[in-house]
Amino acid sequence: MNIISDSLKKIKPSPTIAVTQKARELRAAGKDVIGLGAGEPDFDTPNNIKNAAIKAIRAGDTKYTAVDGTPALKNAIIKKFKQENNLKYTTEEITVGTGGKQVLYNAFMATLNKGDEVIIPAPFWVSYPDMVLLAGGKPKIVKCREADNFKLTPAKLRKAITKKTKWIIFNSPSNPTGASYTKAEIKELSKVLIKNKKIHILSDDIYEHIAYDKAKYFTIAQIANLKNRTLTMNGVSKSYAMTGWRIGYAGGPKEIIKAIRKVQSQSTSNPSSVSQAAAVEALNGTQKFIKTRSKEFKKRRDFVVSSLNKIKGINCLTPNGAFYVFPSCKKLLGKKTKLKTDTEFVEKLLEKSNVAVVQGSAFGLPGHFRISYATSMQKLKVAMIRIKSFCESLN
Repeated sequence: MNIISDSLKKIKPSPTIAVTQKARELRAAGKDVIGLGAGEPDFDTPNNIKNAAIKAIRAGDTKYTAVDGTPALKNAIIKKFKQENNLKYTTEEITVGTGGKQVLYNAFMATLNKGDEVIIPAPFWVSYPDMVLLAGGKPKIVKCREADNFKLTPAKLRKAITKKTKWIIFNSPSNPTGASYTKAEIKELSKVLIKNKKIHILSDDIYEHIAYDKAKYFTIAQIANLKNRTLTMNGVSKSYAMTGWRIGYAGGPKEIIKAIRKVQSQSTSNPSSVSQAAAVEALNGTQKFIKTRSKEFKKRRDFVVSSLNKIKGINCLTPNGAFYVFPSCKKLLGKKTKLKTDTEFVEKLLEKSNVAVVQGSAFGLPGHFRISYATSMQKLKVAMIRIKSFCESLN
């Protein structure tokens, strides 16, 4: 008798987590591995946020809270949405989860029925399709061209919509490409969605504050008359270097928020009380360090893009957000190099040069690989030398 559920058989373990774990194991075995797989800032959580957590612990703020967030955190989130995105929410329209990932998972579990389709532009964050599958839905993958900067076009969106479409996932800036949609591009996509009144939009804004080249950030709910159909998800993990604190949140229609709360009440219940106290300080406290850190990320981006484009066989676009690049390695695949796929490319890179990256096929677009430059410039310099040497050995 097979005890494992059929639902679980449909999905795979997270490739990014797998790569990061492999890098850890090799380092533990004495290998000098540079891990460029994890989407985790190397900066520390700011001291004012840490101190807020310590204060909460000392004050005995260590008990259960409301299932989907404390009033203090919900009010801080409402303030953030109003000030930064010009979006007005009430506490009944806010949910807090154990990371942004849980918010997304809860949303799909709460809303999808068997056969419901979710449009997912590719390349995509690795977890989107599997979360949809676990919830009984059907991922509708729409491949976006490199020539379009890996962005979804209105024409491709129109073509992907069917009678079964329930959600579209909109991630800007993008993981894995770092591409960010302009206000004009969002408006054009919104026109398609306004006409299709049954479709809901899940806007993943987790990289909102990591933007470059004077790019102004906009989220879709503030651009068009779609707020009543949009779940706007964000969190403190990336912008505030709080990945381990596990706090994500979203604003959206009361009906959806209530359903998410119901799912969460039967899974994890409330997020950590101490982490919530820290998140209040993150949202309400000083924001100056965000710009300082974004400048450092930009330096790293410029260095990595420049270095990669000097390597024969590699082509890399310049992203204007997040902390990833998504270079093409297509020219290094084939009979000459004996590497058939991007998976073989990244496996050999790790084996021969001790650099861990993630294959593009994990993100729905083969022939590429993702590099996270959310690590020190010192490590990036060594990594670029190793990648160059490896690629040259193939030519």
